[in-house]
Amino acid sequence: MASDGAAATPAKATPKKANLLDPHSIKHLLDETISDVVKSKGYTEDTRLGNLKLGIGAAVIAVALLAQFYPKKFPQNREFLLGCIALYPFFFTGCVDTYVVLNVVLLILSYTKEKDAILFTHPPAGSFNSTGLIIFSKLPRFSDMYTLIIASADPQSISANKPVHFTKSVTKWFTKEGILVEGLFWKDVEKLIDDYNSERKSK
Repeated sequence: MASDGAAATPAKATPKKANLLDPHSIKHLLDETISDVVKSKGYTEDTRLGNLKLGIGAAVIAVALLAQFYPKKFPQNREFLLGCIALYPFFFTGCVDTYVVLNVVLLILSYTKEKDAILFTHPPAGSFNSTGLIIFSKLPRFSDMYTLIIASADPQSISANKPVHFTKSVTKWFTKEGILVEGLFWKDVEKLIDDYNSERKSK
């Protein structure tokens, strides 16, 4: 475990603490801290995908609530139910269950866009880069090895750099009491960001 006085906590007086017996608690705390580090380097969060998912989720809930609490019972509500089934005909051909389709869209977005992503960013203001970052993290169950990956939000862009990553034991950043030695973690994350910015994409 890291020692208590190994590094100063950047910009925060209150220590961050995780339950060392709970991998989700550890990963959540590290992921949150990564977001702080990335934003301190001039990157701003890109919330477009999150907003899209929220919109689709709201539509799923709205359809479910309308179907559940519509004042008329079947068969008096037959026209309404048919309307729900055929909702969004300009997106889909045929009569498809809207509730199921919207949930499938959410799953596709999660699988193809998010995966293990914890943060999407815009490029820093005034930067010559035209793309932001995607930050991925992994902490397998029953493992103390935490992997952080930084990649371009648009790998096909001419300004995209090669992805970079590290895999390190979380015991390096926590005391025995579960306190995050934030200075150590910031240093490792900042170095990885610098490594990403120094790597040029192979042409």
